[in-house]
Amino acid sequence: MSGSLLLDTNAVIAIFANDRAALDLLRANDECLLPSTVLGELYFGAAHSAKSIENRKRIDRFSSSIAVLPSDAVTAAHYGRIKNELKVAGSPIPENDIWIASIAVQYNLTLMSNDRHFDNVRGLTRAAW
Repeated sequence: MSGSLLLDTNAVIAIFANDRAALDLLRANDECLLPSTVLGELYFGAAHSAKSIENRKRIDRFSSSIAVLPSDAVTAAHYGRIKNELKVAGSPIPENDIWIASIAVQYNLTLMSNDRHFDNVRGLTRAAW
């Protein structure tokens, strides 16, 4: 596999844990990007962890070494379409995951995630490890 990956929260956590399969997938791609939504989820996790300061510093270092993609008006249009399609199909997914999927679809990126519910999003390609 070669291309650009958008990292889901569980992918970043696996990378932080030195999960060999996740790291191999990461290395097999040309570029990795981070949605701002995932960054928020990581900071939330750090805020209520036992090692809050240490975890926040790790996130700071990681996010300074990778491009972070924000949500914009185009992302919001994708969000509306995706959320509606999932609702009509009776297969909703968590709100933050809709934003993450929207960025992946917007930029035509493969989403690195082990969450199978992303497979219900039309136009999204997911890579698991």
